[in-house]
Amino acid sequence: MDYSKIITVQILNAFVDGDNGGNPAGVVLNADDLSDKNKLEIAKKVGLSETAFVSKSKTEDYKLDFFTPNKQIAHCGHATVATFSYLKQIGDLKKDYSSKETIEGKRNIKLSGDLAFMEQLAPTYIDVSHKGNIILKSLGLKKTDLFLNAPITLVNTGNSFILVPVKNTNILKNIIPDFKLITEISEEFDLIGYYVFTTETEKNNRDATSRMFGPRYGILEESGTGMAAGPLACYLFDILKIKKKSFHIQQGDYMKDPSPSLIVVDLLIENEEIKSLMAGGKGLLKTKLEIEITN
Repeated sequence: MDYSKIITVQILNAFVDGDNGGNPAGVVLNADDLSDKNKLEIAKKVGLSETAFVSKSKTEDYKLDFFTPNKQIAHCGHATVATFSYLKQIGDLKKDYSSKETIEGKRNIKLSGDLAFMEQLAPTYIDVSHKGNIILKSLGLKKTDLFLNAPITLVNTGNSFILVPVKNTNILKNIIPDFKLITEISEEFDLIGYYVFTTETEKNNRDATSRMFGPRYGILEESGTGMAAGPLACYLFDILKIKKKSFHIQQGDYMKDPSPSLIVVDLLIENEEIKSLMAGGKGLLKTKLEIEITN
């Protein structure tokens, strides 16, 4: 017999800049008894780009499953940051290190005060120059808008993004995305989406300003994307030769409803090679939702 139950969803803004802006994510604790069908229904009703479901793990501190409103996703940076920052704030985490089990394996988590950092893999780079013209068309850009000697590149540190470097914030601000075309290209390369960026910034102590378009996953534009900022930090280090171990990435400034976010990426470098990285920030509880689901 069908019956309904009420699920509490914490809504946290991850990657807040100070205590402002950030990228909202849903977090459901004690999700052990929820099926994938339940989780998708909840994520759809929450209506945010991602919702994290936290359950017990036999191998790590927690098991996390991530759902967009239309499908499950392997990893999500801002929902991970929101989850672990919240767990630290409510006293469930006492240590400065933790770990999560996902459908694609283990990831380490680092805590620093209320900030949570998620481990990503060493980068892999794929040349997509043969698709350069169609990628530019999908953003309403010209070749002259691109940063010199900085190729459009697919970068993967756990999820795949196409990185598009543009000359300045004015070009970045005025992009007109063709979401149908971006979706087609994202399907072809199995992308989460595009990460368009410039090294020009409007704030001090920032290394890049960015925008993320992920229509394939129902995300037209996102205000803070940890799983994209990681690849960008690697690109800045390996391709643009900005030899730093920590990068501060600004995102969300040029959305229709601006929500400035700050993502910090720390690189683990050995012999001038990126071995792994941690991307993170702070999660701030905004509200709680009660969602009714039917089993």
